[in-house]
Amino acid sequence: MKHAINTICFAAVLSLAGSTASAQIHKMEKSDSARAERSRDLNPIVVTGTGHHQRLKATATPVRTLTNREFEEQDIATFEDAVTRMLPQVSMAPSSMGSFLRMNGLGNKYLLILINGQKLSGDISGNVDLARINMSRVKRIEVLDGAASSLYGSDAIGGVINIITDQPTSQLIGVTSDTRVSGEGKLTENVNLDVYTHGFGSYTSYTHDRADSYQTNDLAYVKGSDTETQRTLAPLFTGYRSNLLSQRFTFSPETRLAVNAGIDYNDKITDRPNTSPDITGGTDYEMHYRALRWYAGGIYKFTPRHSLQADFTSDHFRYGRDYDVATKTQAVGDYVQSKRQHTMEGQAKAILGLAKDGTTIFGADWRRDCLEATSGNIDQSANIIAAYAQHEQRFRLGSGSATATAGLRYDYHENFGSHLTPKAALMYSIGHFNLRANYSAGFRAPGLDELHYHYFAVSRGKPQIIFGNRDLDPEKSHYVSVGAEYRTARIAFGVTGFINRVTDMVVRQNIDIDATSLAYLQKEFPEMQADQAAMLERYSLYKNSNRGDIKGLQVNLSANIFNGFNLTFNYALTNARSYSDGKWRNIERSIKNVGTMAANYYRSWGRYTMNVNLNGRLQSKTYYPDYEDAPGFGIWNLSTHHTFDLVRWALIEPSIGVDNLFDRVDRRIDSSLRRYALYTPGRMLVVGLKLRFKQ
Repeated sequence: MKHAINTICFAAVLSLAGSTASAQIHKMEKSDSARAERSRDLNPIVVTGTGHHQRLKATATPVRTLTNREFEEQDIATFEDAVTRMLPQVSMAPSSMGSFLRMNGLGNKYLLILINGQKLSGDISGNVDLARINMSRVKRIEVLDGAASSLYGSDAIGGVINIITDQPTSQLIGVTSDTRVSGEGKLTENVNLDVYTHGFGSYTSYTHDRADSYQTNDLAYVKGSDTETQRTLAPLFTGYRSNLLSQRFTFSPETRLAVNAGIDYNDKITDRPNTSPDITGGTDYEMHYRALRWYAGGIYKFTPRHSLQADFTSDHFRYGRDYDVATKTQAVGDYVQSKRQHTMEGQAKAILGLAKDGTTIFGADWRRDCLEATSGNIDQSANIIAAYAQHEQRFRLGSGSATATAGLRYDYHENFGSHLTPKAALMYSIGHFNLRANYSAGFRAPGLDELHYHYFAVSRGKPQIIFGNRDLDPEKSHYVSVGAEYRTARIAFGVTGFINRVTDMVVRQNIDIDATSLAYLQKEFPEMQADQAAMLERYSLYKNSNRGDIKGLQVNLSANIFNGFNLTFNYALTNARSYSDGKWRNIERSIKNVGTMAANYYRSWGRYTMNVNLNGRLQSKTYYPDYEDAPGFGIWNLSTHHTFDLVRWALIEPSIGVDNLFDRVDRRIDSSLRRYALYTPGRMLVVGLKLRFKQ
């Protein structure tokens, strides 16, 4: 804690130095004042559902929106906390190979994560590296449930998460420092420098995030025994150190034209316990991840209803083993690359008002995916080209109004040929009520690893073999939802039911080894030693063997009880099953019942403002069909945020709170048949300090 306090003080000094370097200090705009009256905006602007900006109440495709204000109220510093505290349909399982994200029962590979509409590429064992998301720049997160391939193409079978960033234009110079510390060595530090003048904007960010590895039980069962235990170093949560540097430029020489360009660099390394001759569970190496993403784009508005925009993104991602223990083949400091990915994507889109009360979109995409995996013996690439069209029409219907949306996308994949994915949506509005019905199709082209893997590795002394399959078919889905909503300035209440059916699911099937297959494997992998071959019991092959059936019900309530006091409640009932080997089973890591809730109180006294937030997540057991189910739990967090507007040019915002108020911890002993859903080390004090300076 002493180190954390020193870090906060150091950040404060840096920020003060940056602010005093400015020439003239002006008074902050009233809209930014801590004393301003506020209530939650229950009808924000969204873009993800239809591809163009409109109010949430007016969109026929339901979208869930998480805002920067909610992040501040709940003292949220990471993307994982944002989605799990506010979205009951989302769950997260951290590991050294990346956080395993699920939404509505479907895993990472079925979810498309975008930053300002551009795909975030690069994955670790199928998991997108979420450390690359700079939460200090996030304005809002828009979440679209279900298939969305008509707009976004492959990978959008289970849903889309679009992260919208913010570029302030109300100031000449702004400096922000935000530091948060808690138990188990958790530290997050964000420093932002914003410059905006005469249509030109420069936005610089640096984020350092770190955490220690921890256990909730230092015992493990001896291999082959269900009763005998031994000490282990293996962590429940794997520590890490991550640095993210971002630079974005914007330029708008006139009101009709805006261009932007930027670059993001991320470096992350795990911090696991080293191997020990006396205790099991250590590792000889750390996983080291590096990512470089650059982009450029612009939009030109011919008229308020006619615009053309284009974007290009290049995303490089690689990871490997950084040895910190000498082995038979590696010295301390050696780096062995496991995987390198490069994605290039270009997009062009016209948003046109061709019909009265209607919006038409025409778009075209090109993407090239490249994968080089040393351990998987892959050096492959694939090209995808696509074109799509969508029309949204508003019209009167009886005493109310209706909005109808129809869209169609054509994709040509180099390995899988042509695919058409349609979409249709209808919303009827009368008074404060909205009734919605949606249908959308989705498809997912198998990844280059699933097609071409020829993988042999030894992990914790155990050999592992995985084969790709070039005869795989694309996965396809059909998503239907119906919902009703009541929305005013003070309350928003909605209920949505859905069905998502997925066919030709690609799974990794384990195949038992006999004498014939063992001889074949030894020939395919001559580097495999005799003692390793003797330990092999099975190998894995990617196959189209499953189909999925996900049915669910979601309930959302947000209310401004009175100015300064807000309540939110969200509930998700999800029945996620897959069919394989002649029987239906719950999808692994799916959860049937989850609720999230938050109560927020905000009040000002002169130049001092207080915000108090109580939030919780309650969930039933997590299904693991081949293992022991993880028990359900309830986690409650309390945060208080204090703003001191003592001088005209600065805001000082300390915060203090408690995560996991009731100290809920899963202390079960790890075993080969046991998995987890609760990863918290217990009750933790959380302390933060944000400093904002503005000219």
